[in-house]
Amino acid sequence: MLQPALEPHHDGSPLYVSSGHPELGEVVRVRVRIPRAWGDARRVLTRSNPDHEPRFTEAEIVARDDDAVWWEADLTVENPIHGYRFLIERADGTAWWLSARGLSRTEARDMNDFRLVSYPEPPEWGQSTVLYQVFPDRFARSELADRRDLPDWAEPAAWGDEVIHVGPSTATQFFGGDLDGVREKLDHLVGLGVTMIYLTPVFPARSNHRYDAWSFEEVDPLLGGDEALIRLVEAAHERGLKVIGDLTSNHSGDAHEWFRAAHGQPGAAESDFYYWLDPEQQGYVSWLGVPSLPKLNWHSRELRRRFIEGPRSIVGRWLAEPYSLDGWRIDVANMTGRYLDDDLNQEVRRIIRQTMIDVNPDTLLLGESTNDAASDFTGDAWHGAMTYANFTRPLWNWLREPGSPAPGGINVTLGRTEDFSGLEFWDQHRRFTAELAWRVRLHTMNALDTHDTPRFLTHARPGAVPVAFGLAVTLPGIPVVFAGDEFGLVGDDGEHSRTPLPWDRLAEAAGSIDLYSALIGLKRAHPALNGGGLRWLHIGDDVLVFARETADETALVAAARADVVVELAAGSLGAAVGDVERLIGEAALDIGADGAARIHSTGMSFTAWRLPGVALPAFRRPGDDAETLAGSGDVTPELAPEVF
Repeated sequence: MLQPALEPHHDGSPLYVSSGHPELGEVVRVRVRIPRAWGDARRVLTRSNPDHEPRFTEAEIVARDDDAVWWEADLTVENPIHGYRFLIERADGTAWWLSARGLSRTEARDMNDFRLVSYPEPPEWGQSTVLYQVFPDRFARSELADRRDLPDWAEPAAWGDEVIHVGPSTATQFFGGDLDGVREKLDHLVGLGVTMIYLTPVFPARSNHRYDAWSFEEVDPLLGGDEALIRLVEAAHERGLKVIGDLTSNHSGDAHEWFRAAHGQPGAAESDFYYWLDPEQQGYVSWLGVPSLPKLNWHSRELRRRFIEGPRSIVGRWLAEPYSLDGWRIDVANMTGRYLDDDLNQEVRRIIRQTMIDVNPDTLLLGESTNDAASDFTGDAWHGAMTYANFTRPLWNWLREPGSPAPGGINVTLGRTEDFSGLEFWDQHRRFTAELAWRVRLHTMNALDTHDTPRFLTHARPGAVPVAFGLAVTLPGIPVVFAGDEFGLVGDDGEHSRTPLPWDRLAEAAGSIDLYSALIGLKRAHPALNGGGLRWLHIGDDVLVFARETADETALVAAARADVVVELAAGSLGAAVGDVERLIGEAALDIGADGAARIHSTGMSFTAWRLPGVALPAFRRPGDDAETLAGSGDVTPELAPEVF
């Protein structure tokens, strides 16, 4: 059991940082909360590392209450990614470091610093997004689908047929969902409360998943063509929904017009678009050795011009009218531009984002990175990650049926599944988010499952879905609903999870749909869950308790998988103690006169309460009178010898 509520705290939210999107050279004020129960601090410094040379500024006290003392300091943002941490000298003479990894007596590493980012900021709507993932072949089929001739590769299936998820027919079984089918079901999505649709690829290909595109210049006629996409996006926008597409920047299909022009044709204009293994351009590099997915070579200037650079490129044209997509999810973004000693990933992602800014800066860019996303997701281009290490994997391990053998072994997205305690969930979640800038963390996907994983419900403990999706909507990040989750669908692997949606079972699934709608409504209704700070209060084997805090409100969250009684010491809730409003769930909360609190929960449960916000004085601006404050400004090494 841990109670981190009684330790010093800082995060990148507006309570702690005066500007989350600073310009280079801007002076930003940062704060740290030091609980009185932890001990008195006699001095607080920030330590930055501009140009890889340590620099210190001294903090001053700006607020006190019965529970905590707040210190504030200046930071000048001197690099596009400006890392910083706090050095706290306690009254007992000990010195402590506070970084994004937490509190430590030993010096923190630069990779674990808090981060301010001066690159162009994400769209304002991004951090309040609730994402709904649509796999078009399996979502809904319009009447127009019956009029289309099928290509030779397609193996037609009736909508209620069992999904083939093993063997050669896995990628060719064809159910015929189309974009007009998606458009016809928009009222379901509006009722559910989601705010953005993510379409897996819509370009023509030779598979049901379409990640092997043969062109990026048109929408697959089997989905209704360009006009169907225009109709869908227009209808979605009329209902207040955003729509993003899916691009494969790592590879094309082997039937792609570029690849066909170059395969076996040395000297073709498209020859340098790919990696060839022989002078005859017969052998080639492909994604994980899959021959249908030849890998793109981003050294090619012509490839950049056609695909990612400028408004007329593939990236640009689908964001512009008449298509008007609201952004992109980039497939295997982690592999893009990387092969042997080539590493063009940073260059490629920055070009993609600059093109998006030039066409429409109010667009979102998400990148797939199945493992540790931190090194690429610095805030320079990708706004957030479609990743699994920080949320999906520890969530599965904490809430799966104990000893469940499936999905078993090692899965590319889920890794190795094991039985986790709440402490292990918290430890993995914290380690894999510590190196993300706060604004990147707010746009990183919290997925129970996706089209590449088994369905969460398949191997979850009984009653775990409210806890799992409750965490998805209340922890920082973009909650994800993979189409069919709300119906209670199951699936043993990624392919098996791509089940056609059973629209004839809406009434049967009403309880599950209502649960998802209620939890999505919780996120959408409360500012604290859309950018508010995150302060962990209590971690036990069977329970996680945390607070999301803003100046206007605090959301207190308790997620439990068994009977628990949680005792929160006085000062844990801070100055937020006051009127309590239950938002969702059945756990009991009692707050004593001294601020100590007790949470009692029975069985699997997810509960959230609304408490008062955190009242603090406004951040001091440069030039404000600081006469009554302790000294501030740069501190020379001679004034802080204990750090050297």
